[in-house]
Amino acid sequence: MTTWIKRLSILALVLLLAGFAVCAYLMHNAARSVPVLNYHQINDRDENALTVHTDQFEAQMKYLADNGFHTITPAEMFDAWENGTELPDKPVVLTFDDGYVDNYRNAYPILEKYNLKGTIFLISDYVSTYPNYLTWAQVEEMQESGRIDFESHTLSHMELDSTSPEETWNQLDGSKKALEWHLKKDVNFIAYPCGSYDDELIKMTKDAGYRAAFTVNYGVSSQTENPFVLDRIPIFGCTDHTQLRFKMRLEYSPIFAPLAKIHKNLVAGGHTFLAKFIPTP
Repeated sequence: MTTWIKRLSILALVLLLAGFAVCAYLMHNAARSVPVLNYHQINDRDENALTVHTDQFEAQMKYLADNGFHTITPAEMFDAWENGTELPDKPVVLTFDDGYVDNYRNAYPILEKYNLKGTIFLISDYVSTYPNYLTWAQVEEMQESGRIDFESHTLSHMELDSTSPEETWNQLDGSKKALEWHLKKDVNFIAYPCGSYDDELIKMTKDAGYRAAFTVNYGVSSQTENPFVLDRIPIFGCTDHTQLRFKMRLEYSPIFAPLAKIHKNLVAGGHTFLAKFIPTP
């Protein structure tokens, strides 16, 4: 019995050390990667998977400011990767999908308070159309501040891997042109609606003149990635946005992103019991 206990102890120690080694390798390998945080709604009204409450969002932004993170735009990230432009210490990109009016009312003042900047991916046909979305006047005010960059989230948020080629092109090209006309600037980045994409969409996105595209795949963005399937870190997907969850997602995504993928695949395969044993903050 004693021998078996010793063997099990040695095995447990070996597995533990191997786990630490893998974690160290993943963190080292991602040292030059950039975390791109992905938000949607910031308000105290909705209790759904897309919403972060205002006080939670402020606590997260304060953490970034207090811990030496520097917010950059997607263009600044790509300039560094492609042209060698120097990035600040601890760079992070803050992105907001869809263009909800609460981004102006709640998130924007908090970003101003902590001297941070963000990127909002606009559904161009929704601007100044629906009451829960931004107006062009609000977009103009935020853009003129130099704090908010605006990019494309298509014309009307269709999942582009299931639309006809004609409609896909209309959504890609039409939103780019509409936003460039309104914003009087180049629009070079897009976030795929629902994160859905396929090889044909990637090709069409390039042809439409975009510089890069973002998914909702969990992970940090890296220079070695395909620029048209860039990972982000979802700060949504639940209604329990604790500060610990935020810190773990921000600081240790290279470790937790692969685990989240395993968890997702297990659930998709019907192995929900096994998925419970995969830690995914």
